[in-house]
Amino acid sequence: MSYQPLVSIIIPTYNRQIELAELAESLYRQTYKNLQIIIVNDCGPSVDFIKELYPELAIQIVNMPQNLKHVHARNRGLQEVKGDYIMLCDDDDLLLPIHIERMLQEIEGYDLVYPDVEIFDYVYENNARSITDRFVFAYEFDVPAMRRFSTFFSSGCIFRPEVINALGAFDTDVFHYWDWDFFLRAAEQFRVKRAPIASVLYAFSQQGSSNMSGQLDNMRPFLDMLSAKHQLGELPTKNFFLLLEEPEVKARQAVTEIIWDGKPIRSRLSK
Repeated sequence: MSYQPLVSIIIPTYNRQIELAELAESLYRQTYKNLQIIIVNDCGPSVDFIKELYPELAIQIVNMPQNLKHVHARNRGLQEVKGDYIMLCDDDDLLLPIHIERMLQEIEGYDLVYPDVEIFDYVYENNARSITDRFVFAYEFDVPAMRRFSTFFSSGCIFRPEVINALGAFDTDVFHYWDWDFFLRAAEQFRVKRAPIASVLYAFSQQGSSNMSGQLDNMRPFLDMLSAKHQLGELPTKNFFLLLEEPEVKARQAVTEIIWDGKPIRSRLSK
């Protein structure tokens, strides 16, 4: 039997039981099984229930002694990595069943691969999320254009540990834009690729607060910091959905493989 590399998945979490359980369900459904699942609880309510709910999964829980927010939590997760590859995932996003298998195929000859995503809106019903809307987010890999508007989503991306060894930890100072910063730094030194498959479901609820919706005033200082770090010039602070309508962004829309049947992923919490 051929060697099955270990994939270490880092999941920062804070008080999202329903979402975390659905993510665990999506990991349980993966066709690829050799996983190290590192859940970093950012000083929120206990998440020990997830190991009892999904005993089949190799889950390791790291409890942060204080709430330092998600970038610090990801960096803490990096310290526990034992795998041949590292995958990042937000606690409210979902991976479709062939995602990890496909990413391992795509990364051959590359150092970092990221997928396209479907963004979904939802409402809560019976300890589960019911899907209310969805749309495809797929754009060409174009580093100069991605210095203007990043189309890199970190959830579901996979990379070799050598990337972190060279670049160091995620930058906590740029906070909201840690993923954009990580992408730009990686693209400068490593072989980066977009995989044309929408194998990750990215959660966005109109009901809650989100980086996509508002908070523009709060985010501006971090955007300026990112711009200064990478010499990006003046960056727009428009709402995410307005940015998608910009001609230069629309021109980068790409064809992708759609594999989601549109059905919600119900966890064992909802049964």
